Amino acid sequence: MRNNQKELITISMLSAVAFILTFLKFPIPFLPPYLTLDISDVPALLATFTLGPVAGIIVEFVKNLLNFLFNIGDPIGPMANFFAATSFLVVAYLVAKNKHNTKSLIIGLISGTIAMTIVLSILNYFVLLPLYGMIMNLTDIMHNLKIIIVSGVIPFNIIKGIVISIIFILLYRRLSKVIES
Repeated sequence: MRNNQKELITISMLSAVAFILTFLKFPIPFLPPYLTLDISDVPALLATFTLGPVAGIIVEFVKNLLNFLFNIGDPIGPMANFFAATSFLVVAYLVAKNKHNTKSLIIGLISGTIAMTIVLSILNYFVLLPLYGMIMNLTDIMHNLKIIIVSGVIPFNIIKGIVISIIFILLYRRLSKVIES
């Protein structure tokens, strides 16, 4: 019983930190301005690798639900972020089964980055960008999907995966013992 309470408190705290980090966004030069980088997926990665993938998904869900409630005008951004992060977390966790080995952790994070890039490319092509273009009445998006995916979505997700992975690796060894204890 006590362990479940601790896990719930840890997930709640990591969700709150993740939500706060969504407000620290940085544009990436040479990419479309609506693609902004934040490090809010790092707490979810910490939850995933210390408490399991369900905990990481819960952190992502709570973070994106709160983000949606604070930014009602943009329903697509939180949804895209949830799908991106979830694909990244789950694949990274499944590939890096031996969490004590830095090499397997790095291979897992690289695999997660590749999975996130593929999932977001497909979702943006078939669902997210057409939906965004329809909601915002931007027909240019519909005519330039391939260009947007190749020159924006793919490089952005690769850069995001690399940045989040580096920050996670720097923090994981230091914080995993604190979170697990």
